[in-house]
This record gives sequence, C-alpha cells and structure tokens, in this order.
Amino acid sequence: MKAIVLGGGLIGGVIAKDLARDRELRVTVVDINEKRLNKLADEAKISGIVADLSDSEVIRKLVADQDIVVVAVPAFALGTNALRSVIKAGKNMVSVSSSIDNDYSSLNAMAKKNGVTAVVPMGITPGMSGMIIGYVGSLLDETESVLILCGGLPVIRELPFEYKISWSPMDSIGLYVEPVKQREYGEIVEKPALSEVELVDLPGVGTLEAFNTIGLDSLISTINAPFIKEKTLRYPGFAEQMRLFRETGFFSDKPIELGGVKIKPIDFTAKLLFPKWELKEGEKELTVMRVVIQGKKDQKKLQYTYDLLTYFDDETKTTSMGRTTGFPCAIVARLVAQGEYTGKGICPPELLGKEHKVYRRVMKELEERGIFFKESIVEL
Repeated sequence: MKAIVLGGGLIGGVIAKDLARDRELRVTVVDINEKRLNKLADEAKISGIVADLSDSEVIRKLVADQDIVVVAVPAFALGTNALRSVIKAGKNMVSVSSSIDNDYSSLNAMAKKNGVTAVVPMGITPGMSGMIIGYVGSLLDETESVLILCGGLPVIRELPFEYKISWSPMDSIGLYVEPVKQREYGEIVEKPALSEVELVDLPGVGTLEAFNTIGLDSLISTINAPFIKEKTLRYPGFAEQMRLFRETGFFSDKPIELGGVKIKPIDFTAKLLFPKWELKEGEKELTVMRVVIQGKKDQKKLQYTYDLLTYFDDETKTTSMGRTTGFPCAIVARLVAQGEYTGKGICPPELLGKEHKVYRRVMKELEERGIFFKESIVEL
C-alpha cells in the first residue's frame, strides 16, 4: 500500500517516520523544503517530493495513486485547501490540520458524495481529546460538561516568554487571535481569545495559567452537553504578553505603510518573534493535557478525568508535541488504510471514540509508543 504525507515539518515528519515502520506501507513525504525531505530520507525509509502544497492541482496529482493520504500542513495557511483537494481526488485521508468550522458542511457533503473517509482533525487536541470525549459520552446516559486543558511548554523556563514552539508557528499565533466558540447553558457563545485567564495546578507540572482559545472544532456541534470549553495552558503571564501584541496590532494581517513600503504587521512580528520561540538543539519540552467530562449514569453523577504528561524523547530526538500529535494521526491512518474504520464523510475523532474497538486499539498503540493517559473516575 502507498501512503503520502503532505507536509514534513515538526508533526508531519513524526507521522511519516511512524508509518515507515510498517513494511506494508511505501511512504512518500511532500514538502517545499528539500533539506527537510533529505533529513527524513536519512532517518527512515521515506521518499521525498519537493512541491508547493498551496496548489490544488499539484495536490490532486500527487495523491492520485495513493491508498491513504495524511494532511500535515499548517491549518490556517494551507489546511482547508489541502483537505478539499484530497477529497475532490476521492482519496481516504487523516489530517492533523483543523479549522474547518466554516467549511464543514461543504467538505462533509463532498466527502460523502465521493465515498471518502476523512478523519479530521486527528492530533492531540483537536484529536485525542475528542476521541476520549466520544468514548466517555457513549458510556454515560447524559453528558453535562466537558473541559479540555492542553499546552506545550519548555521544561526550562526562560524570560521573557517562557515559551518555545513545537508545531506550526502561524497556527500558534491563531490561538491568540481567532474568536472562541464555547457552549454555556446549552447556548453557543463567542468569546475573545486569551480571555478568562485562570490558574490551574496540574500533577508533575505545578501551577499554569489557562485561557480561552479555539480548538473545540466539531465538538461544539457533535457533543450534546450544556457546557463545553477548551483552554490553552502556558506558564503564568503569557496571556497578558500575547494580548499586548494583539491589541497593539502586531498580529494583524492588514498591510500598513512603513518607510514608503507596505508590510503586514504579522510578517514583521514573525520575523522577530519566531526565532525567540524556536527550540534550540538540546532544549527539552513537555506536553500536558487534562480532559474532564461530567455526566450521569444510572442516576449517579460521575466525573471522568484523563491526564497526560509527556516529555521530549531523548532516544529518538522527538518532541513531546510531535509524539502526542503525530502518533495518533499515524495510528488512525493505518486503521483507515487497513479498512478497520470505514465511516464516510468528515469523521471527527469523537465518532471514532464511540466505536470502542477503535478507541481501545488507538490507546493500546499509544501506550506502546510511550504515550499514557491516566484515567480517574469519581462519583460526585
């Protein structure tokens, strides 16, 4: 079987190398960066193709003879276009790229019409958080509330940001800009990013701050709970820094004139800011997540809590974010390629979670790769 990964960056590279472990799969990675492809080819049995993934026709030609497609391009810049191109080509796919809220209906209709299985998005969150919520929801008689907390952080804190990027930088900026949809008292509400900052204590990490960001994706529509919320985790003080950048206009993509030249503030900001956030060789980072679901079963009120804490893998030199995002995607891509999951249309992870055989398979394979979710259930 043939598998193609669109995007060979921090996440796509992890997915490709995991898929390449399977002798039955011939893995190809497509990226604009030839050096990145050469590095992947040195590390695993992977073929590389240099191409511009912003071109829909290029994508359709690349995936034409493939059995499974993985989309691992930056969501805000290329994600939706790549998804649409693969679905038009009639190819089954799994994607870590999200942000399809405004295009869900059209993409879903197109995928069903073309008989395509499209698991979107399948990372850590959105992704594993949704799979867990779908699984727990299938155990409960009624789901009352859902809370997702997640963040990627450097192990060693260094001022002024105490932050390092371990995924797409532009997608990270989107967290601090895009309006947030949540559900409160059964109604969908919209709030600004970086709002409702609160301190939370998490085992093994200590005190972090949590603030509103996008990330619920399909959960806001598919999970029938009066309260649904997702927040990003950072070291305390980060949200206020990002709010200052945003409110001053540094994250704006509207051109301004500077010295007779028109530039986008976000391009200027990226040039200065992203090098400060870049993980240097030898720097370690961690990923922490907590998912809390409350609901009723046989007239009892129960709370399910799932905690995850993973670190940079010294042996494979793989970031924790790469592992926790890339491994679930690779595992599900195999399931789809092997015909063990065959749902048609846009299939968000919560639908997979309701299929207990699929859920248990994914969790088992994650544990084999050193990714462990600690489950606790208490009666309230």
